[in-house]
Amino acid sequence: MLSTLFVAAQKKSDPTPFAKTISADDLKKHLYIVAGKEMEGRETATPGQKKAAAYIESQFQSLGLIPGNNGNYQMKYPVYQDSLIGTSVQVNEKTFELDKDFTVSVAQSSSSTFRFSEIVFVGAGTVDSTRDDYKGLDVRGKVVLLLPPQGQTQQQGQRGGFGNQFARIDAAQKNGAVAVLVIGSGFPRQQKTNPKGNMYLSSFQKIVRLNQFQVSENIARAIMGDDYDKAKAGTLPPKTYTANVMLSFNKTTTDLQSSDVLGVLEGTDLKDEYVFITAHYDHLGKRNDSVIYYGADDDGSGTVSVLEMAEAFVKAKQAGNGPRRSIVFMTVSGEEKGLWGSQYYTNNPVFPLEKTTVDLNIDMIGRTDSSRHVGDSLNYVYVVGDDKISSDLKPISESINKKYTKLELDYKFNDPNDRNRIYFRSDHYNFASKGVPIIFYYDGMLGADYHRPTDTPDKINYTLMVKRAQLVFYTAWEMANRDQMLKRDLKLEVPQRGF
Repeated sequence: MLSTLFVAAQKKSDPTPFAKTISADDLKKHLYIVAGKEMEGRETATPGQKKAAAYIESQFQSLGLIPGNNGNYQMKYPVYQDSLIGTSVQVNEKTFELDKDFTVSVAQSSSSTFRFSEIVFVGAGTVDSTRDDYKGLDVRGKVVLLLPPQGQTQQQGQRGGFGNQFARIDAAQKNGAVAVLVIGSGFPRQQKTNPKGNMYLSSFQKIVRLNQFQVSENIARAIMGDDYDKAKAGTLPPKTYTANVMLSFNKTTTDLQSSDVLGVLEGTDLKDEYVFITAHYDHLGKRNDSVIYYGADDDGSGTVSVLEMAEAFVKAKQAGNGPRRSIVFMTVSGEEKGLWGSQYYTNNPVFPLEKTTVDLNIDMIGRTDSSRHVGDSLNYVYVVGDDKISSDLKPISESINKKYTKLELDYKFNDPNDRNRIYFRSDHYNFASKGVPIIFYYDGMLGADYHRPTDTPDKINYTLMVKRAQLVFYTAWEMANRDQMLKRDLKLEVPQRGF
């Protein structure tokens, strides 16, 4: 009977006093730190990101939240990055220079040195249902020379792109080639090869592709002589050339590591069920060691809102109004790289996903959408995903908003076929793909400051941000205290072209 009375008392508790503790001053204080110069733009697996993680952890710890990863606040995951040590191309003892006469992808190449005495020109190197440029050729163990990808422009060549030519590289590999030279344009390159490759999650790849060098006409002529003009005109059949060609590439791989930060407020009679409140705390870092991408709205605004909601729920529990379900406050990294942190968590969950009733995800709630020309531009939030997995969720979301915050709930981006693909572009999607009901809160700021160094804390509308954060708080309160978990009665419809 006492347990019944306890639950009844909780359900009648008024969340309003605790929602009001989410203040503009506190959000601003946190944001000027999280999106400050010291955090260096918080790029995943950099010192700036680690500083931000330490700050969030200190806030969770000061609130008395339980460490969310088996005694630790941080859940670390591996991140790898390649660094170029050196690379060279020689033809008949003449050495050609990187960016002046050739480029190479640091991420897609493996350390090796090859010395060839024969090079096989195979035209475009296309193999499909209508043609096979390798027919009658033996390229096993050899280097092949390819024409530029069809349709590649001078401008594309100047950007250093390799084009979408995986199919051509795969065709060379299937026919036994061990390296590929692709004739390109736009040499010498004005944009130099970045000695740092893109970061990636797994150092073990399903497919290890051939090293491919994009080479200038100078290298092509050094191999082919006057035949290059015929090849360029498309009149030269496949041909083997005798030349001494050395292709050298050497890199090192560093384990950088990143982390998500989890703090837990334990529930009462339903403590083995969970409400997640999430945001990503990473951003784009800095360029040339001087230009900082501050990421105040994206997603400093979501990060500091999670901190403020955590404090509000802690104060409620201290006042005897703790949640029935446990609440997990999780800020993730790697979102800007491809939802890495949330992917790692949902693939390695600490708390059972089948017992996770909802993920309320916040990614940019501090600005306004300059392209929005309906309703009150100072009293709205975009809501995405509330009708995708649970038929319970949207009615609850709308009733909570009507009762407490009275924001305009805009569903502009809720269609999975929307050209901006917002449903697939933030961390809620990894929860949704595992069957967890989600709501994504978003301001639509895709204008001049999006992913620019000008996304700074001084441009945040803190009054509107408070209201949006309070909506998430009230919704989480309801999710944490209702009798039943949300139904999972709707099939997630994923368009053919996913995230």
